[in-house]
Amino acid sequence: MVRQPAVANQFYEGDPTRLRRQLATLMGKGAKETTAKAIIAPHAGYMYSGHVAGAAYAKVKVPETVIVMGPNHTGFGAPAAVMASGKWAMPLGIVPIAEELALDLVDSSRYLENDVQAHLYEHSLEVQVPFLQYKQPDLRIVPICLSSMPFEACEEIGMAVARVVNRHGGPVLMVASTDMTHYEPQAQAEAKDQLAIERILEMDAQGLFNTVRANGISMCGVIPTTIAMVASNALGPSVARLIRYATSGDVSGDYQRVVGYASFIIQ
Repeated sequence: MVRQPAVANQFYEGDPTRLRRQLATLMGKGAKETTAKAIIAPHAGYMYSGHVAGAAYAKVKVPETVIVMGPNHTGFGAPAAVMASGKWAMPLGIVPIAEELALDLVDSSRYLENDVQAHLYEHSLEVQVPFLQYKQPDLRIVPICLSSMPFEACEEIGMAVARVVNRHGGPVLMVASTDMTHYEPQAQAEAKDQLAIERILEMDAQGLFNTVRANGISMCGVIPTTIAMVASNALGPSVARLIRYATSGDVSGDYQRVVGYASFIIQ
């Protein structure tokens, strides 16, 4: 199975030369790289959120193996879908699935399923891959597409991810793909997003999950973010850093209906 790009030339440049130039601009130069357990990054079109994602990617050493988790916007496929075999055809080249790790994950969780359908048209994972390829030419990924689920399921999946990462033996980076508040006035979006940001900075996975639900925060990737936080904490004491926050209004000039974007590094 070779997955074709769903949003090239829409969310990001589809031509490899222009895409490399775009990524270089979004990440800039001179950032000191560090190892990390996880990156939390937005997934809107690069013109809106690419600079927020790029600020985090610029600071992280990307290993060959990356688990990429994102929300399911399409409604297709299994609720917790792992594409456990095959390849992704991307403008910067073919990215193989880390099949052994992916199958181990499916075997380690009662919620994760081997499913391709959820991934075919989903953009939330795809937009992360060019950043990863730019930093790591020998990239292999484990894509996980996630629908809404209770915290107990997030916790179970997160613990399974931690066990599999520990068994892997080599470095594995997690990426949680999420945008923040959707289509609210700037001040209201910022206030809601700050509530979620505080929980992430405290590495309080259940607190994030509960805060988003209790305050009606339309953070589309709260599930992958919660799972990444659970897994990071299970791998050892963890610290989260906010790298950048912005809204779509900063680009469009429309501050009445903004989407919030935040990027973090978890170490």
